[in-house]
Amino acid sequence: MRITPTAGAGRVLLPCVLVAILLTLFMPCAPRATAAPDSTGREVTFTGGAGLTLHGTVISPAATNSDTPGIVLVGGSGPGPREEYRREAEAFAAAGITVLIYDKRTDGYSRTHRDFGLLADDALGAVRYLRDQPGVRRDMVGLWGFSEGGWVAPLAASRSDDIAFLITLGASGYDPLRTQTWYLANRLRHRGDRSALIDALAGPAARLLAGTGLFAAADFDPLPVLHRVHVPILGLWGDHDVQEPPVESAAIFQRSLTADPSVTLRFLTAASHNGRSTVTGFDRVGPTYDRPIPPGDFAPGYLDTMTDWLHRVAAGTPPESSAAPAPAQPTASRDPGRDPWTSPGIQAAVIILLLVAFLAYLPISRTGKRIRGTRPLALFGLTSVLGTIAYLLWIYATGGNSPGPIVLARPLPWLVLQLLAVGTVVALALTLYNTVRSRAALTAIHRRGLALLIPAGFVWLAWAPTWGLLFR
Repeated sequence: MRITPTAGAGRVLLPCVLVAILLTLFMPCAPRATAAPDSTGREVTFTGGAGLTLHGTVISPAATNSDTPGIVLVGGSGPGPREEYRREAEAFAAAGITVLIYDKRTDGYSRTHRDFGLLADDALGAVRYLRDQPGVRRDMVGLWGFSEGGWVAPLAASRSDDIAFLITLGASGYDPLRTQTWYLANRLRHRGDRSALIDALAGPAARLLAGTGLFAAADFDPLPVLHRVHVPILGLWGDHDVQEPPVESAAIFQRSLTADPSVTLRFLTAASHNGRSTVTGFDRVGPTYDRPIPPGDFAPGYLDTMTDWLHRVAAGTPPESSAAPAPAQPTASRDPGRDPWTSPGIQAAVIILLLVAFLAYLPISRTGKRIRGTRPLALFGLTSVLGTIAYLLWIYATGGNSPGPIVLARPLPWLVLQLLAVGTVVALALTLYNTVRSRAALTAIHRRGLALLIPAGFVWLAWAPTWGLLFR
């Protein structure tokens, strides 16, 4: 039977259709949330390391559950407001796990000073607080540590019997300085740099920076800590992690975590350092949220891998130890080296010597008969030394975000420094040639000046290749 709509029905249906279309077109689209909103949160305070009061949020499953596992989230580097990890916290709560997220301390934590031991005490204070909450199993509270938290959370777990399990995401098996130089190298390569700047950053610059104490916790060694961890652990790395070497780090974890029979190491497919979906490691796939919530969708399997593993541990049946096959890691990390020539003390002494020698000769170059090449040697040498140190420190300070435009497969400031280095070599050759030609006519002050300048030029000639100024 064919049903023909009446005119009255049309008059009713048409406005409804129009309203539905308008709502579809103009209704604001909320970002897709991976975590289900079936959780409740309440503000709390607890005592961290050195008696500091810290502020956090306990997020619990909305359903009335008793004896739930508990987990404390330990964030990465930087100011670390708790909201940065709310999406992970809500995902754990949606899976029936009570979570504590908290604001990182600002007292005793800065760009140049980081005490991982103090941060570990903060995490332990959070664990003690969560263990005392109604409905939380006291024997089943553990830690989740991301990035910098991948150093802090294992340290906390190695210090206390209160930790029941440990999950790490993007944890490095190396010290912070080596990890950071690998990240800076990746950023520069991503921008198109193919010069010796990368080697300088990872070699002499890294050692000099460590020697000055300006790089926080530069030499923190995670290996002794990993040897002391005796709880089930799940280690996760994004296969597109560009901030720490994932394959090398997983191998270090596999070698070091031998005391407990349940060590599970996994790589997340198409995942970045923080577990978000990515194509290159530098981009994020998915919606952008209000800061400080990181942009992008969670990588496939990220949340399920953690919650499934945790429920097995809570049930008393942790999985047997296993390590997933490692993906390809495009570049290897680099040890800054141990040779005496690039040690911080010798490099600092050489740099001071060069600066003093070149500066001291400049006023001499203005007196009497000038010798061609000497003033350019002092000027170019002085500028190349100061510029190189200042530029490399700038790259470290900015995290490689502002190296300058890329010209001839290198940042423009580095190209200028390399051209200055070539000019210094030419000026040294001219100085030697003209000094030999004019030695009979040299005044006493010029003889003393050249006795300072020429040896400094040869020292510079040994120093410059070490810092990559005369190669690539």
